Amino acid sequence: METSRREALALAGAAAGIAMAGAGGARARDLGSAKKTLFWTAAVTPCDKNLKFDPGAMRDIVAYLKHQGTDGIVVLGTTGEFPSFSTAERKLIAETVLADKMGLNIIVNPGTSNFPETLELARHAQDHGADGLLVIPPFYYDNPPTEGLIRYYSMLFEQVSIPINLYHIPGTSQVPISHELLRAMMKYPNLAGIKDSTGDPKGYAAFVADFPELNMRSGTGNNLAYALEHGMGAILAEGNVFTAQCADVFKAYRAGGDYHAAAQKLHDAIQVVRAGGIWGYGPMKYALAQQMGGPQTYQRPPNVDVTDAQKLAIRSALGQIKGMA
Repeated sequence: METSRREALALAGAAAGIAMAGAGGARARDLGSAKKTLFWTAAVTPCDKNLKFDPGAMRDIVAYLKHQGTDGIVVLGTTGEFPSFSTAERKLIAETVLADKMGLNIIVNPGTSNFPETLELARHAQDHGADGLLVIPPFYYDNPPTEGLIRYYSMLFEQVSIPINLYHIPGTSQVPISHELLRAMMKYPNLAGIKDSTGDPKGYAAFVADFPELNMRSGTGNNLAYALEHGMGAILAEGNVFTAQCADVFKAYRAGGDYHAAAQKLHDAIQVVRAGGIWGYGPMKYALAQQMGGPQTYQRPPNVDVTDAQKLAIRSALGQIKGMA
């Protein structure tokens, strides 16, 4: 029987003293290696026309993503517009998803620019049944000292028990996750891995090489094949619009088939829709609504609405993709 993440954490904690004593401080880690090659969708957060969070639409999106083959969902990541929602709203969004996980692995980002609110949101996610956390470093302070980041994350690890992933997206946070920081966190048995959203192949390969026991999830499609080749998972924004195509890559990998062919189909589908500005949150939500056959949902400023020209391009492209299946 496959070891569950919670069971693995319990085993790791029970064995910690033995491992530390017998390996000169090195700690055995088993967060469920058989579950590492999972596909998480970095889910959007739907708002209605008045820019209020729409719980019903959120539940519909989770159900749709499940039906299309995603293994899990990251709630309130970058694609989920987490900085655009208040602490109270973020709790409601997490509760909406965690109330019925539909068998999905749910990871919540509780990160803020300050520790008290990050801890509050992390404990809230843990208490409501989240399977893990994806924690962006405290932003605004440009590239703070590693010593300060070690203290920040250590305080979180010491007060939260579910698996924690560090979020490497320095292009927006201005705070990179360094190898030194990760090594300092290795003493905590619930360090699960990272999400690397830089898209830098060399940097991602270095993470995988130095931390093979962790789940070094790729946050970009260009590193997806490398992630799979090394037994790692991925958290993909393209999972919102191209859920089935992403899922097919993982299905082929698990079946021992030609996942490179499935990855090429995913790439081709993305190229078709790219003209519609699909990476903007307005166009992305419009495209998702078109695929679901439901009403359009909206993004909060400073992100902008989908234009009429983009709507036309997206509808045309989605029609082309159906013919590519």
